[in-house]
Amino acid sequence: MKLPLIVIVGPTAVGKTELALQLAERLNGEIVSADSRLFYRGMDIGTAKPSAAELARVPHHLIDVANPNETWSLAVFQQKACEAIDDIHQRGKLPFLVGGTGQYIRAVTQGWTPPEVQPDEGLRAILEKLKNERGDTGIYWLHDKLKLLDPISAEKIDARNVRRTIRALEVIFTTGQPFSAQRGLSDSPYRLISLGLKRPRPELYARVDKRIESMFANGLLNEVQKLLDAGCSPTLPSLSAIGYREAVAVVQGRMTLDEAKTQMKRITRIFVRRQANWFKEEDEQINWFEVREGIVDKLESYLQEKLG
Repeated sequence: MKLPLIVIVGPTAVGKTELALQLAERLNGEIVSADSRLFYRGMDIGTAKPSAAELARVPHHLIDVANPNETWSLAVFQQKACEAIDDIHQRGKLPFLVGGTGQYIRAVTQGWTPPEVQPDEGLRAILEKLKNERGDTGIYWLHDKLKLLDPISAEKIDARNVRRTIRALEVIFTTGQPFSAQRGLSDSPYRLISLGLKRPRPELYARVDKRIESMFANGLLNEVQKLLDAGCSPTLPSLSAIGYREAVAVVQGRMTLDEAKTQMKRITRIFVRRQANWFKEEDEQINWFEVREGIVDKLESYLQEKLG
């Protein structure tokens, strides 16, 4: 018999962190983060990482597990997440997989087999060179090539995420197969109870804007300066995340604070729409709930019923 796994998904700023904390407290659970931005130590403000007080309320897994100059592949995350979930089960507790990074959620819940293709630095250098030759439009040129070869993957990967675009092309050129076909989907190894959280789009965007303003007010620029002073290259994949690349540009004098905030808000809206491609309201495997007053009690009752 498959053991249960509670999955909580939804767009950025919808309120996943607080709801997951309350539910895990009530149901003797532990939280496994499926947010690829939370892996990195020293990157707290720009990732909206749970506070020390929040982390103390419920045991968390896969937060602060790597330095910014380390790269966690999808395969590594999948292995570590499954190990954490198994450990939680063995101790008689209930695992909650929580996050908004679609491919990380799917890798665990659908038993993906990530492509075992070793990095090809020569090929990556060629793709980077082709991108750079086209200046500011290079990232879109690269993404257009992916769209031509593998439209399914292109729909899921933001054009601004050059690292993932290049990785997808690398797998395609190495194996001769679409990146999206490498996943080898299978039945889930768990008894999934998936909760999708949503808010009206204007309300969600207002929360996004407020979060971004709070990041800068709480010291995002100082956080980025400390990372750079510690030897982190501004070209690291971890520092290409939304918020960090803009903050780096401000610190380096290439962008004003107001320009950074405006760009972050615009790109985050695009990211929210892209998250909807991973977690669709028509997906019958996800039970959607609008976040409003009384939602925690409602979700607890729902989970109690599903868990039996």
